[in-house]
Amino acid sequence: MTSIKLITALVFMPFISFSQKIYSADYASQADLKVYVVDYASQADLKVYKVNYASQVDGNRGKWYFVNYESQADLKIYFTDYASQAGWVNKAKQHLLY
Repeated sequence: MTSIKLITALVFMPFISFSQKIYSADYASQADLKVYVVDYASQADLKVYKVNYASQVDGNRGKWYFVNYESQADLKIYFTDYASQAGWVNKAKQHLLY
């Protein structure tokens, strides 16, 4: 019976809606994810819309709400100076954006 529950959980895991509350860190070492902002939408891996209220976040659809405190965040990001520096620091958090 336990294996059936586990399989069911794994099958439905991708459909669980994660809020995307983001905290922009002051230092790269504090971030789970480093982000580089490109100049054009055609260069982007993800197009993000910054919403005004946490209630406007709709699962994992690129609507981000930036919180004021690190402890409120689901994901901490750092905006890098160079595209080559972008990427995951804490890969355990990758599921938040998939």
